Amino acid sequence: SFAYFTIKDRLPQILTRVIDTLHRHKNEFFEEHGEKGVEAEKRAISFLSKLRNELQTDKPVTPLEDGLPDAALWNQYLDYQRNLSNGNGEPSWFQSPWLYVECYMYRRIHAALAQNPPIDNFDVFKEGKAQNFFESQEAIIALCTYFQELIKNIKDLDEKQLQEELLKLLQVSLWGNKCDLSFSAGEDSSQKSSPLLSLENLIPYILVNDMEKLWSLLVSTKKSNAEKSNVRIDIILDNAGFELVSDLVLADFLLSSKLVDEVHFHGKSIPWYVSDTTKHDFNWTIKKLQAANHMWMSRCGINWEGNLKKGTWVYHDHMFWTLPHDFSSMAEVAPDLYADLQKSNLLLFKGDLNYRKLTGDKKWEYSVPFHQALNKFHPAPLCSLRTLKSDTLVGLKPGQGEQIQASDPDWMVSGKYGVVQFDAAV
Repeated sequence: SFAYFTIKDRLPQILTRVIDTLHRHKNEFFEEHGEKGVEAEKRAISFLSKLRNELQTDKPVTPLEDGLPDAALWNQYLDYQRNLSNGNGEPSWFQSPWLYVECYMYRRIHAALAQNPPIDNFDVFKEGKAQNFFESQEAIIALCTYFQELIKNIKDLDEKQLQEELLKLLQVSLWGNKCDLSFSAGEDSSQKSSPLLSLENLIPYILVNDMEKLWSLLVSTKKSNAEKSNVRIDIILDNAGFELVSDLVLADFLLSSKLVDEVHFHGKSIPWYVSDTTKHDFNWTIKKLQAANHMWMSRCGINWEGNLKKGTWVYHDHMFWTLPHDFSSMAEVAPDLYADLQKSNLLLFKGDLNYRKLTGDKKWEYSVPFHQALNKFHPAPLCSLRTLKSDTLVGLKPGQGEQIQASDPDWMVSGKYGVVQFDAAV
């Protein structure tokens, strides 16, 4: 299975890169922290080498002993996996759900650093994320330029034109999800050319396209909320780099067009899946745009900093996003987060991992309705923008999946196809 290939080949590659990264920063740790820094680096590397060995030799998954705030929840989840196996031995790396062991690996990478001050705040994936941003410069310039030209005249656009622009930026945000470093095991995955030029050609690759439904929801919410309260949209982020910039442009468009009044972003509280956005990445990206020597890039950065100061943009992170649980258990495991999402008028979930957690990462029949796969997770109307990089998918028309499979055997894992799937819920 694709899961087997991922655990057997891709995850050890990622661990090897992490170990390499720590080796390369040895001098920096010494300069900053003296011998303590070097000792911490050695301990972290030995911890990670042991982890890589456990993974490659299919050892049992062990409880976390690092005393970090989420350790108890992880260990309860391990007990739950043990109960599932009905006494068929301990859950091990190759005998456990893919989603669980993959999340578990990233949590152990976090522990390797968190337990080794003074390098406990070092993000082993930071360089890759920065590189993706810099190597996507041309695409970022093209997008920022297009967007700044657009908002100059946004007041003059009629409803039809506004809808066209929203659908364009939704597609840019959807295909921005191709830039994923955990998928390429850290190899270059930057966006090289202007993302706006190829949208027309990519439409046939959107297998479920509920963009019109999003538009209808936003317009009707705006009309019914005219007097009462703020219209709020939440974006559950995926990758830093070009994808994050495409999400920020979409968020700014929603605000500038007055379709929404506030945007809440949700990122990861620890480095995760190589290129996922943390608070540091979020702030770093806006600072880098501000400081760019390109007029429209820096204009975007300045405006976005302003949105954060005004409170029309809010950034959150929550421990739940880096637990192994799928979202159907959020109400129980993280009732505070669930209650917060219930205040939203629309939740946009970016990317493949969020999709896997929305649908429980199961081997569904392709034609199972999205609503059913969500398994009662309905805090608010929600939509998933995702390019396919793992073999779980629902909501297709009967025969649609089989037809693509016949001509393109890798279709579910190549990142070439996407979905925009909406569930009105509630």
